[in-house]
Amino acid sequence: MTTTADNSPIRPAEDRPVPPMPSGLLLLDGRLVEALDPDRRIDSIDPATGRTIATIPACGKEDVDRAVQAAHRCFESREWQRMRPLDRGRLLERLALLVEAHREELAALESLDSGKLLAVTRAIDLQFTIDGLRYFAGWASKITGEYVAHSPLVPEDAIYRAYTERRPVGVVAGITPWNFPIGQAIQKIAPAIAFGCTVVLKPSEETSLTTLRLGELILEAGFPAGAVNIVTGYGAEAGAALVEHPLVRKIAFTGSTATGQRILAATTTTMKRVTLELGGKSPAIVLADADLDRAIPGAAAAIFSNTGQICTAGSRLLVEAPVYEDVMAGICDIAQSLRLGSPFDAATQMGPLISLRQRERVAGIVDRGLSEGATALAGGQAPGGDGWFYQPTVLGGVSRQMTPMREEIFGPVVCAMRVDDPSDLVALANDTPFGLAASIWTRNLDRAHLLADRIDAGTVWLNTHNVLDLTMPFGGNKLSGLGREFGSEAMHAFTEPKAVCMRLDPGAASF
Repeated sequence: MTTTADNSPIRPAEDRPVPPMPSGLLLLDGRLVEALDPDRRIDSIDPATGRTIATIPACGKEDVDRAVQAAHRCFESREWQRMRPLDRGRLLERLALLVEAHREELAALESLDSGKLLAVTRAIDLQFTIDGLRYFAGWASKITGEYVAHSPLVPEDAIYRAYTERRPVGVVAGITPWNFPIGQAIQKIAPAIAFGCTVVLKPSEETSLTTLRLGELILEAGFPAGAVNIVTGYGAEAGAALVEHPLVRKIAFTGSTATGQRILAATTTTMKRVTLELGGKSPAIVLADADLDRAIPGAAAAIFSNTGQICTAGSRLLVEAPVYEDVMAGICDIAQSLRLGSPFDAATQMGPLISLRQRERVAGIVDRGLSEGATALAGGQAPGGDGWFYQPTVLGGVSRQMTPMREEIFGPVVCAMRVDDPSDLVALANDTPFGLAASIWTRNLDRAHLLADRIDAGTVWLNTHNVLDLTMPFGGNKLSGLGREFGSEAMHAFTEPKAVCMRLDPGAASF
């Protein structure tokens, strides 16, 4: 379906490309296998049409146990323990070459399964995947410890030498969301392998197709049996089994704050290491001296890209009073002009939401905001026709306590507030239980850096938004998560320090 500016539905062409489907088999212990109960399946649905395009295994606890046992055997094996870091890096580079060779196929499969625009999956998602593999391939040989000058607490006739090293944490359970399926898979797999861990990955049941295809390429790349294992299924079954498994030493999760809180609570008795990249309610702050030719389209892209299904989406728009009317007019014009439709249509500018349930959730939060006194300046409803589309929506007249301002919507909905007193900017920006990201739009470098210093968020962008760099640590404060991914912080996320101390006898040498 495509909609014009007045949201009238236009049906998509039926001859859109359909990429080859993956086998639907799990990657377990170096082989592609069926789940133990092959009749338990999950429909994989094209969100642009609502049609079932494939089915995937709904793994149970026994399937997860097989995967974790395989990962544990590999981790403890002589082959893995003695593998040179450079050779782990070569595994990732071989996989990068295979992903690059299958780039068009994977991009089309990602778009079909998730509703993401083909131009985006091709240019951004797959490039991030390839770059991520190569970036962490380089890190594999850069793990270092340090020499520690050491002396005993009690003076004695001895000499001590001590050093530290970083050791891989063990079996990693990677649990990934549906908004960036293949990129998130690599975000868990690549650093884990680079730093010497083994992996069991469970993708979202909403978008598992590219991860299953990635498993086939991992097998082709020659990874040792059990180094990477892929299971599919529901979070309450397969995901919970991974979290609870005694051989899993670390959980790397990206998803909702509520699920992250349950994972953290479940690990209190086992003390598993966790990295949690969770939700956000990120402010986009437009100051009065901003270049509006950049700020207006930038703030619109901050919320409408990927149909608002980005954890760092700029869902709270805080605009200084002198430019508020101009900014709102510009954002509304963009919202009303965006073309909704098939991700394979070159004219489409925004795709569907991931599922009917997600659309109902977005609509419910918007409706509640309207009942609380907000005004829909643009959008505010779902257009007719097939697929799970929702209009780009701009809510005005919102207050700090309204539902759309407090809850993460995860859809193309921005809440705009006029800021009359600049001294309120910091309080308004931080008035959220989340702390993932923020952006500041201004020409004044002093204001930009001084304001960035006061914002409680893991990432603050200046005159841009939603820009990720593999060299920069990424993660959130407060309810937006624990730990960081990317950059040198990834080494700390997948390894633990070990101290080694030796007592030397001075009498052992004659010199």
